[in-house]
Amino acid sequence: MIMNLISFKENELPIDDLETIGLAAGGQLLLNVNDLKALLSGRRTEMLHLENLETDTIKIKAIDAKVSLRRNEAGRADLLIHPIYRKPATPSFLDDDEALKIERGEVASLLKVTIDDKGNKKEILVEYDAETKEFIVSDTEKILVPDMINSEFLTPAQREAYRKGKEVKLADGTTLNYSGTDQNGIRSNRLALIASVLVDGGLSYMLYQGLHAAFGEKHDPKESQKLSAGYHSAMQDLENERPVIDNAHIGFQKSRFSR
Repeated sequence: MIMNLISFKENELPIDDLETIGLAAGGQLLLNVNDLKALLSGRRTEMLHLENLETDTIKIKAIDAKVSLRRNEAGRADLLIHPIYRKPATPSFLDDDEALKIERGEVASLLKVTIDDKGNKKEILVEYDAETKEFIVSDTEKILVPDMINSEFLTPAQREAYRKGKEVKLADGTTLNYSGTDQNGIRSNRLALIASVLVDGGLSYMLYQGLHAAFGEKHDPKESQKLSAGYHSAMQDLENERPVIDNAHIGFQKSRFSR
């Protein structure tokens, strides 16, 4: 079974709104595949250069921004635009020292416990998007944690660490961590890995390629390309489950606004 990380379906995309900001024309999307997958997975795209934006209330010649989708109360997908802010708006649950640590890149993330609208405690992971100057908040209970990476089962401790945004190291030398600011939602010392999730007694797979290195780090040219025996084993299992492994089979034009 192929792992479904898709939060939105293609037919839910707000095409009219995407056309307004130049990311669709005549009903045809102008997004590259990676940005499309990020959108459908509920994550942000990479930074896009948008031009000639015009609505009833605004008119902007050009702007650099990321975009994402959010499901509204009616269950429909709303398009969100994340421009580059002059100054970040600090969440109320962060004190000045905590906010500065994240902004300055001294820490990759902070784990906080807040109280929701119903008075219940909620654990959240707070990160900072330096490109848009925005704090990104993830509910740790909603973070999908893989059961296996490269055919290696994660221990309960590793799963908990992943959910909290901490680094997880596997026996094959692969290190990885969850990141709400990353287009793929995951960072690793390897350029590629295969995640698996147990669903209804069977395994579902997701192939990740072109991964970014951990926060504040760079890939080692040789180490990042190593593919373990576990990776190849998982790849064989994934190949046996084809023809569809993700949304890459959908044909979309490469956007002239994408970097």
